[in-house]
Amino acid sequence: MMKKRSISASKASLVLFLCQMISALDVPLDSKLLEELSQPPTITQQSPKDYIVDPRENIVIQCEAKGKPPPSFSWTRNGTHFDIDKDAQVTMKPNSGTLVINIMNGGKAEAYEGVYQCTARNERGAAISNNIVIRPSRSPLWTKEKLEPNQVREGDSLVLHCRPPVGLPPPIIFWMDNAFQRLPQSERVSQGLNGDLYFSNVQPEDTREDYICYARFNHTQTIQQKQPISVKVFSMDSLNDTIAANLSDTDIYGAKPVTERQPILLTPTGSTSTKVELRGNVLLLECIAAGLPTPVIRWIKEGGELPVNRTFFENFKKTLKIIDVSEADSGNYKCIARNMLGSVHHVISVTVKAAPYWITAPRNLVLSPGEDGTLICRANGNPKPNISWFANGVPIAIAPEDPSRKVDGDTIIFSHVQERSSAVYQCNASNEYGYLLANAFVNVLAEPPRVLTPANKLYQVIADSPALLDCAYFGSPKPEIEWFKGVKGSILRGNEYVFHDNGTLEIPVAQKDSTGTYTCVARNELGKVQNEVRLEVKDPTMIIKQPEYKVIQRYGQVSFECIIKHDSTLLPTVIWLKDNDELPDDERFLVGKDNLTIMNVTDKDDGTYTCIVNTTLDSVSASAVLTVVAAPPTPAIIYARPNPPFDLELTGQLERSVELSWIPGDENNSPIKNFVIEYEDGLHEPGVWHYQTEVPGTQTTVQLKLSPYVNYSFRVIAVNEIGRSQPSEPSEQYLTKSANPDENPSNVQGIGSEPDNLVITWESLKGFQSNGPGLQYKVSWRQKDVDDEWTSVIVANVSKYIVSGTPTFVPYEIKVQALNDLGYAPEPSEVIGHSGEDLPMVAPGNVQVHVINSTLAKVHWDPVPLKTVRGHLQGYKVYYWKVQSLSRRSRRHVEKKILTFRGNKTFGMLPGLEPYSSYKLNVRVVNGKGEGPASPDKVFKTPEGVPSSPSFLKITNPTLDSLTLEWGSPTHPNGVLTSYILKFQPINNTHELGPLVEIRIPANESSLILKNLNYSTRYKFYFNAQTSVGSGSQITEEAVTIMDEAGILRPAVGAGKGYSEILFATSPVMHTVRPTFYKVQPLYPRIRNVTTAAAETYANISWEYEGPDHANFYVEYGVAGSKEDWKKEIVNGSRSFFVLKGLTPGTAYKVRVGAEGLSGFRSSEDVFETGPAMASRQIDIATQGWFIGLMCAVALLILILLIVCFIRRNKGGKYPVKEKEDAHADPEIQPMKEDDGTFGEYRDRAAAATSQITEDILAPSLQPSITAVTHFPVCLPHRTLVMMQCFFEDKGYRVSLEKKK
Repeated sequence: MMKKRSISASKASLVLFLCQMISALDVPLDSKLLEELSQPPTITQQSPKDYIVDPRENIVIQCEAKGKPPPSFSWTRNGTHFDIDKDAQVTMKPNSGTLVINIMNGGKAEAYEGVYQCTARNERGAAISNNIVIRPSRSPLWTKEKLEPNQVREGDSLVLHCRPPVGLPPPIIFWMDNAFQRLPQSERVSQGLNGDLYFSNVQPEDTREDYICYARFNHTQTIQQKQPISVKVFSMDSLNDTIAANLSDTDIYGAKPVTERQPILLTPTGSTSTKVELRGNVLLLECIAAGLPTPVIRWIKEGGELPVNRTFFENFKKTLKIIDVSEADSGNYKCIARNMLGSVHHVISVTVKAAPYWITAPRNLVLSPGEDGTLICRANGNPKPNISWFANGVPIAIAPEDPSRKVDGDTIIFSHVQERSSAVYQCNASNEYGYLLANAFVNVLAEPPRVLTPANKLYQVIADSPALLDCAYFGSPKPEIEWFKGVKGSILRGNEYVFHDNGTLEIPVAQKDSTGTYTCVARNELGKVQNEVRLEVKDPTMIIKQPEYKVIQRYGQVSFECIIKHDSTLLPTVIWLKDNDELPDDERFLVGKDNLTIMNVTDKDDGTYTCIVNTTLDSVSASAVLTVVAAPPTPAIIYARPNPPFDLELTGQLERSVELSWIPGDENNSPIKNFVIEYEDGLHEPGVWHYQTEVPGTQTTVQLKLSPYVNYSFRVIAVNEIGRSQPSEPSEQYLTKSANPDENPSNVQGIGSEPDNLVITWESLKGFQSNGPGLQYKVSWRQKDVDDEWTSVIVANVSKYIVSGTPTFVPYEIKVQALNDLGYAPEPSEVIGHSGEDLPMVAPGNVQVHVINSTLAKVHWDPVPLKTVRGHLQGYKVYYWKVQSLSRRSRRHVEKKILTFRGNKTFGMLPGLEPYSSYKLNVRVVNGKGEGPASPDKVFKTPEGVPSSPSFLKITNPTLDSLTLEWGSPTHPNGVLTSYILKFQPINNTHELGPLVEIRIPANESSLILKNLNYSTRYKFYFNAQTSVGSGSQITEEAVTIMDEAGILRPAVGAGKGYSEILFATSPVMHTVRPTFYKVQPLYPRIRNVTTAAAETYANISWEYEGPDHANFYVEYGVAGSKEDWKKEIVNGSRSFFVLKGLTPGTAYKVRVGAEGLSGFRSSEDVFETGPAMASRQIDIATQGWFIGLMCAVALLILILLIVCFIRRNKGGKYPVKEKEDAHADPEIQPMKEDDGTFGEYRDRAAAATSQITEDILAPSLQPSITAVTHFPVCLPHRTLVMMQCFFEDKGYRVSLEKKK
């Protein structure tokens, strides 16, 4: 991939250089040709001249070049050959000149300081790089010094000196306190350019012991700290108190109060100073004054004004900043410090010098043998730079002689060059402030002719239109081109053909007889080559019957015709539009082969309908207007568009105006609202009519404004409510006189398409705007803020001009002026454009990452210098990617993500990160050309987060009192798992939840056996994983323990109609062991324990279900003993209860429950009976007072009986029920405790036991031993049934007493 990219870049650069030649030799953009042509070396990439490197990292000195054949590379160090083979720490990248000095494996950066230069050489010459000065960065420690406390009186001035260590590059200075908070600055307290902290006057609040100066060395990303400085401010009140305590009553004492003082300058000192700055740099001038009140600073330039848009004030106006200074900014700058007591000033004499800068950099030269050419190298600077020439890296004075070469100062003149004249020349422009070095090659090519247009290429055109036949060619010397028609035809000449310089043959008006084979012949002194192409001329596409204007009544039908004629070899397509948009998506619009029909016309169908016919070579269209009107009354008045005006006459002809008059046509029962006047320019656009103006319908004369050099014809169209009339017949023609252009081209722009050009574009004037023959444009440009003269060129009637050889991305002043044979248009306004952009040079520095949380990070970087952007700054791109997960240590395919931050932002947020992972990122600056180099990869790590849910939870091996749980670890642990949390609780038949039990399980476990559970009980489980951050999302599951068929009492008679329970205790003790795993079959689905509670017209059906989750239930019912089909009701959701409504009172019903999707799976049948019908005014007896009182009396009687039993029991009697219980010791009949964890919903399973207990308690003849009952029952009235429920809490018995209605 890298190799392909390199080849592509090489081709593009070769095209760029070859196309910049001075001679007439042109190189087409043909990839095969470019690969075959020889080219001297060209340096494409190199390190900066002053290269400061990090001493902790490997040193990479870039040198990339291209050429044909590929160049070889060599280096010099401090002016002598650098033999990299003798230094094991130095390697050169393959197919490159870039050096890599290995510092991280034992090398020392200091040992490689020096001046390096790269040479790229092939058989056609040698190109050299700049002198690259390598220096390792330094961040020395602060020198030890003893700092005395500063004791100062309130109102006095104070300077705290920083004196940072000298580093490379110089450090950034800032002041903070012990808490790493920046010290507040103001007009009174501020930091100077030298890093010192200045107090114009001190106040008591300035007292503190932690004034700390910090020096930040960005290159090594280190910060050095100076020892804290102590400042104590004595106020006048405290000073007077101290003096008074130490003097006698007779002494005269008292410190003077704080006195106001006029300004004095703390920096700079004296009344004048000097400052030298280089052109293009930032000028910083500083004045800091002391005084009370705090002085205010003002800046002026003596004898001139401060530059607009380049002047900024910083540090509370104590610093004057002028960006991009030039020689014009030299002069005297005065700062004035003023308060209410006076002022003081200081004059700084500024001199702007200039390192060399290009006026005309040498450009590559491609010549044919025997041709002439020049290399020009012009630079400016202050002082004037010296120009020196080199040939293939050697001073030209000692280089091998070339008789075709002559040096004349800043110009090399080549005369009658030969192939051996190919070389790379270097121009060096230098003065005391710097140097410029440019490589430019002279490439002498001797190549036989080549035709690049494919052989037998077919061209197809429409008759009467131009035909352009290509013959792209190349050769050196430049070949001559000739065209022939046919195999043995004669050479083509004459006015009917146009021969272009690029070899193209143009037939301005191709006719049917132009069809045939054309031969292009290219020849030079080295050979001849020919190529044939074919031309086919097709008949034009025409609409022979166009759609016509229609007026249709609402709800009628209308049809537009569009019949076409076309060349038989072309396939046309017909498209219909309404008001220049697609037809409505309506079945009323029917598109046929030659027509469009609209059915049932409505008012919305009113508009313009256009038929467009397209072929691969041409396109024609025709339009018609549809007007929809209401159905006319009877008798109908016919409304129509007006007839066209007639008898047009021109009078009062002047140079810029004429009067037009006409006679209106018939209104056709709709008054004319206005007249539209159109004109035709028979000179520039014959046959095309343009809108001129319109006048009210009562006006038949108009004065028209005219333009020069236009052959006018006019026509008039009348408009009424119905529509527009047909145009009138054209008036006579009137040709206005020529004149200078009145206006200049609009939308003038200057945007470079390449780093060394400026493309000037504009919108050309229309034909009638030319005002005369010979329309041309004067294009002028000059570099902005440089004392250059305007460069101008006059071009034909085009809309673009390319200026080559410009510096990269510099502003230009541009103007384009129109002219014709009679003169110039008015002076045009200037616009600012820029030459072409190039890729940014440097990467953002000081990239820092602050991890906010496990999925979000904030990245900071320092902005790159605007000079290195080399284009319009569009923003920064942050590339970041995940390296690996810290929990799994497994790498995966790297997917880089890109975030773009527009503008000059220096920070951004990185969302959507994965917790507990290692990431890398780098930052790149972006301009209009593309991206700059990437910053060094920055590694950061995200902290742990909460895990995802476990991947699965399976419950297997159900037994009477245990379940086995198996689970999988979370797919995304997001950290180190610390444990699993299991919670579970039982669910009863009414979907009520029991007490919740929680278990913490070690993270290395993957299974668990829960024991001592309740049999035949449904449990719901909640399971999740934990990291040190917290718990993740949970997964839930349900399971049922197995029923003990042998241990359950059979229901007594009437079960399902009364109330019964099975009560038992469980133990919450759980065991975690590693079980043997089995493949367990799923629970066999079943529905059991169907119970009913019936009322007069409805019944509540409930059941228990065991089987797969998410079953859809249904209830079937019918009259008991009937042969009618079962009625079916669908249960909403997965509930285990349903209410049957609309039942007949006093009727026996049969019922069963089934599950959808399980073939033949349903419960056994159950039978219930609805209650008898009651009178409409019957009142629920259970809510009456007398009934409640009766029930209370019965309860009191039972209580008395129990007391008697208790007394007799104490006298030695035995309770028969107790004897029976002791004898049988039924394990299913266990006492129910309040805290046994069971529910009172298991009634039906113990119906028989309950019936027996009821008989014993309510027997007509109680045994003498009934006194054995030790706890009194609690009896409550039931809401819906006429009964009492009594609870013997000690034994867990529940007894229902039912009173028959």
